[in-house]
Amino acid sequence: MGRCLMKFLKFCCIATFVLLLIMAATFVALYFTILKPKKPEMVMQPVALKGYRLTSIFPPILNMKLGVTVTVNNHNYGSFKYENGTTYIKYRETVVAEALIKGDTLPARGKLNVSTTVNLSADRMASNQYFITDCHSGWLNLTSTTTLHGEVKVLKLFKMKATTYSKCDISIDIKNQTSVSVCDHKINY
Repeated sequence: MGRCLMKFLKFCCIATFVLLLIMAATFVALYFTILKPKKPEMVMQPVALKGYRLTSIFPPILNMKLGVTVTVNNHNYGSFKYENGTTYIKYRETVVAEALIKGDTLPARGKLNVSTTVNLSADRMASNQYFITDCHSGWLNLTSTTTLHGEVKVLKLFKMKATTYSKCDISIDIKNQTSVSVCDHKINY
């Protein structure tokens, strides 16, 4: 009876080891094929000029609102719930506008439009020595930066902290009231 018990225990140990090995291999395969975090695709829609008015050059009196919409495509199998954040708009390295981004959840394998309107600070822009030259050229070059902190949930089981960073170079054609933007994004887990 002692020999049978020893054989049974040996068999159980080997079976448990093989089962754990199979589970580990399955988890690694799932991680590298499905669960591996992918960079979300962020597309900045053309910036809409709202209420643009330059009434005087000396001293410059400028009233400009920008409508900003970013479409975020989440290619991951996990959702991203982010906290309130702030977008900063800079003109030649000077912050000329700030906009609140309200916290939300980007669904797994889903798409979300994040929209906001910003009022540009004319006095901050006008204090730059290149402002008059840029206005005469018909183009204003701005940079927007956004950082969002949040949490990624994968299959409603696993949670990780994540931070997304976005930087967009925006060129505004003052005469035609259109814009062109080029964005770069990254995410850290």
